[in-house]
Amino acid sequence: MKQYFKDPQVKKNILTGSVLIIILICCLQISSIFGIIKKIFSIFSPFIVGCAIAFILNVPMRALEKHLFKKAKYQTEKWAKRRRIIALLVTIVATLLVITLVLYAVIPQLSHTVSLLVKQIPTGLDNASKTITNIFSKVGPLGDFASSFTEDWNTYITKAIDYVENSSGDILNGGVKAVSGLLSGITNFIIGFIFAIYVLMQKEVLFQQFLKVLYAFSDRRKADRTLDILSLSHKTFASFVSGQCLEALILGTLFLISMSIMQLPYALLISMFITVCALIPIVGSFMGCAFGVLLILMDSPTKALLFLIWFLILQQIEGNLIYPHVVGGSVGLPGIWVLVSVTIGGALFGVVGMLIFIPLVSVIYSLFRYEVNKRLFDKKIDIQAEYDSTTPEISNITFGEDMPVINANELAKVREVEVSQNTSEKDNKNKAAKVTKNKN
Repeated sequence: MKQYFKDPQVKKNILTGSVLIIILICCLQISSIFGIIKKIFSIFSPFIVGCAIAFILNVPMRALEKHLFKKAKYQTEKWAKRRRIIALLVTIVATLLVITLVLYAVIPQLSHTVSLLVKQIPTGLDNASKTITNIFSKVGPLGDFASSFTEDWNTYITKAIDYVENSSGDILNGGVKAVSGLLSGITNFIIGFIFAIYVLMQKEVLFQQFLKVLYAFSDRRKADRTLDILSLSHKTFASFVSGQCLEALILGTLFLISMSIMQLPYALLISMFITVCALIPIVGSFMGCAFGVLLILMDSPTKALLFLIWFLILQQIEGNLIYPHVVGGSVGLPGIWVLVSVTIGGALFGVVGMLIFIPLVSVIYSLFRYEVNKRLFDKKIDIQAEYDSTTPEISNITFGEDMPVINANELAKVREVEVSQNTSEKDNKNKAAKVTKNKN
């Protein structure tokens, strides 16, 4: 019986069956599993937020550290700590200053806009209903429908007001939940911010501890491979964050200047909103466009049409000139997979998913591309020569920024080492089996 379970094929079948049973149980209890995962994320959310803040602040902080106190007399451990503290303080103060200036510029404009909209909504709806009636009055049945719809407009408003009054209890409960959620979010942000400061101040110590754990519990090849993947992930995420922020800032500035020249209303508010929305690739700028069109439409339909046309022109300039030069191929992901990443990330995790999934899928895509080309090289299949495609050769593929390029000779040497290691392992096993038999 013991010999039966020592058979490699039996072990493989048992492992496969166990994995299939676990997958089946997970499929049957998928809602419970998602509930557990959501609870775990809720518990660790302050620290996840802190890691995200630390990652974002580390980009400008690291740049400041490189340019502070560059003279030889300051290259000591004592000044290294001071340099870190000064760079971190400057980064935090600059970030808070930018946020304060944005809020100072936006909040008065937003309150003024809301008050104007409240006054203009009745007039705007009346003008819109008249415009709809005039347009569809020439189209027979559609004209009759538009007329009846506009005549009953006041009735619909009265019903909506009655519904709001009857649902005041539900609205109050929803307001309480919203306030509690807001307080919880603020608390998580404060805890995460404090955690981020600790991480940034001790990032070298934390990295050394991580290396000790990694190399202690895994062999050297797997540990090196893990570090290569982490290097690629860091490079991809950092490039995406810095490039996307710069691209959004340029786009918002262009809208502010052009809207001010054309004397379009709400120029500052719409430009700020487009800047924030442009951080979301593909769909973000269109969200800003919809917001701007709705605001300007209340003031003047002609100006709203002018804004829409100008947005489409700037969108082409941004897509063909700004984005390729500022962000470029930093994430290394083809356009079709960017669209897939944004769609899936938004469906699973909303706006945060849209932001995270692009660099995440880019890392997976790079690793998968490397593995595919490596396997083709092992099989001596040259797709580029046989099918005249533009598939990159394996000698041009690298993981991270600091990784050496893998060429054919180096890969052949790696394979020779692997074969010799496997041969020595088999010889050792055979010798151990012979010694065991002799003892018996």
